[in-house]
Amino acid sequence: MLRLPAVSGRFYPSDPIELTSLIREYTNAAAHSPLIPVRACLVPHAGYVYSGSVAGAVLAGIVLPKKVIVLGVRHHPRGEQAAILSSGAWRTPLGDAPIDEPLAAGLREACPLLREDSVAHSAEHSLEVQLPFLQVLAADFTFVPIALGTVHFEKLLSVGEALAKVLAGREDMLLLTTSDMNHYEDDATTRIKDRKAIDQLLALDPRGLYDTCRNEKISMCGLGPAVAMLTALNALGARRADLVKYATSADVSGDRTAVVGYAGMIFS
Repeated sequence: MLRLPAVSGRFYPSDPIELTSLIREYTNAAAHSPLIPVRACLVPHAGYVYSGSVAGAVLAGIVLPKKVIVLGVRHHPRGEQAAILSSGAWRTPLGDAPIDEPLAAGLREACPLLREDSVAHSAEHSLEVQLPFLQVLAADFTFVPIALGTVHFEKLLSVGEALAKVLAGREDMLLLTTSDMNHYEDDATTRIKDRKAIDQLLALDPRGLYDTCRNEKISMCGLGPAVAMLTALNALGARRADLVKYATSADVSGDRTAVVGYAGMIFS
């Protein structure tokens, strides 16, 4: 299956030269040497004008292996709750990004909750917007797309445990998880709420993150992917989490009445 771009020209430029230049702008400012090896990262998925600098700050500073699991959100109410695509490629203005079929098969075997489903992925932007960054920074990578809808905590744990089984002992894979933070409250409220969620992420606490977002009404759209990621990291023995960059949409728009928060984090 060839998955065609759904948000090219809206979330990011459709012209390949302009797109590459923009990604270079976001990543050159954050690039440093030596690059940091990590097991996972958390990056946002809004339009590049709002969140591209946060994603770039993370991706420019880490080792990008040739195999990437992209764990994102199913924003739309269609398709499976835990959707994977196991073959084919995703097209962006920079070319086709191939799906890693053996890695996808291993994930499906480890986690029966993952269902083959093109519908959940067809219009989903959270995974798509990561691919141009990877195409510029890690040109010959392969990846597996997973989109999680609203699922129960126990099911998120099972996804995370399955991810850990596949990632165990593999230094050639990255778990790239994507989420935006609190949505559409004023800037001051969003920053307070997001700090509470970020503290749980820094503590590598999946239950704490889940309960904090639910109890504090933090509208972190990628709560499910983040819980699954933290579960995997705990099983893998991860010990460190770092906040690389935080911003809100108000930092670009100047409108502080209704914002979205963006956090860029790394985990090792």
